[in-house]
Amino acid sequence: MKWRVALSALAAALVAAGCTTVGPDYKVPDNAMVKDPRANGAFLAEPGHAVDAGGVLRDDWWRLYDDPTLDALERQALQANIGLRVADANLRRAGAMLAAAEAEHEVTAKTSATAQRTLISAQSYLEQDKLPTFNVAVTGIEASYDFDLFGKLQRGVEAASADTEAATAARDLVRVTVAAQVASSYVGICESAHDLEIADRTVQVQQRGADVAKRLFDAGLGNRLDVTRATAQLDLARSALPPLQRRHEASQYALAALLGHVPGDIPDAAKSCSVVPEPKQPIPVGDGMALLKRRPDIREAERKLAAATARIGVATAELYPSVSLGASLGTNGLLADYGQAPQRYWSIGPLISWTIPTRSAKERVEVAKAGADVALASFDQTVIQALKETQTALSDYAHALDREETLRQALGEATTASKQAADLYHAGRTPYLSALDAERTRVAAETALTDAESAVSEARIHLFYALGGGWQDGA
Repeated sequence: MKWRVALSALAAALVAAGCTTVGPDYKVPDNAMVKDPRANGAFLAEPGHAVDAGGVLRDDWWRLYDDPTLDALERQALQANIGLRVADANLRRAGAMLAAAEAEHEVTAKTSATAQRTLISAQSYLEQDKLPTFNVAVTGIEASYDFDLFGKLQRGVEAASADTEAATAARDLVRVTVAAQVASSYVGICESAHDLEIADRTVQVQQRGADVAKRLFDAGLGNRLDVTRATAQLDLARSALPPLQRRHEASQYALAALLGHVPGDIPDAAKSCSVVPEPKQPIPVGDGMALLKRRPDIREAERKLAAATARIGVATAELYPSVSLGASLGTNGLLADYGQAPQRYWSIGPLISWTIPTRSAKERVEVAKAGADVALASFDQTVIQALKETQTALSDYAHALDREETLRQALGEATTASKQAADLYHAGRTPYLSALDAERTRVAAETALTDAESAVSEARIHLFYALGGGWQDGA
């Protein structure tokens, strides 16, 4: 009866100890930057009506452009992008590691069976005569269960679960990046095609100027300096074409790669685009609280902090004993008597093991704590970086719009001046070169406006990227 009492006492102790999970329980620290009221407030106001501070950013933000070609490109990229395939594979790997950690809580079992002919050493039994040769059979089944008294396995599952959620957020971040890069590449194709049209008109204007200067010189009404200057201006205008052609081709190659295609393999509608798309309404930006909940990199950093915190418990549990319950049964004896009662054996009972903690084991706990501190600092840095990127993107967008508006006014004035100069020339009141100079000024203003419009488009897409939309699977 004493052994029954002992087993009952052991079972009670295991149940009581099973409620102990060492290490800190995770929660977002109160001093984390994500909880700072300043980080959750409104963004600094920027002039203009191009953004809606009270609006909620839709996940498929590219639909604000109301461009069917862009919509189709985004859908295709989010299905076929190679980077997303890598992120999906990383997520599956993290999921498998979580399943493996959860399986540590299950009963483990193994079985074995051997049959062999053997000669046993007689001297090992203090015998002088040679023993006979035997045919021996051994079969057995062993099972064990770890009671996880101090929560080592539980903390391991928590860490693996947080790692999986971090991998999910990392995959979402790739989606955000791909969506922004697709829009940027597509807009780059459209912009460079439009810029090439402007550059071609500039070349035509400079060509007319060079022709007029040469005719005047040939007629004795001009000088060689005017011809040289006009020719130089023509060459400068022509030199602007190769960079634009390079950008047009590079944007196509970048878009093809995002779609998972070889260079140049993009839809004809995208390849032939020459009208830059623009949103049909102000960009909804929300506030800091909405941003911190939406951006995948912030969720990834927070989940990494959770995993690092759980690993403190894993390292701490290594300092304590481990208790498992094991059982085995089988047969061991002569092959001729296989399965007979004298061959059978079985056993059941607890196994308590404890490696006395060394300085190394205690230092591993400190390493885990330092890892959590690093994760918290990285989490705070990610929050600060997100707020900075978004506020900077808002500022860049506002100033780009201001510059675009100023240059649009300049183009209107230059266009009026060019028309007036042309009217004076046709009336015989000014020479042709005066009218040509006015047209050159108009073309220069048009080129500057085109550059400003490109800057606005780039700033707009960067703002969408900073706001962190486009990560949901249903996008």
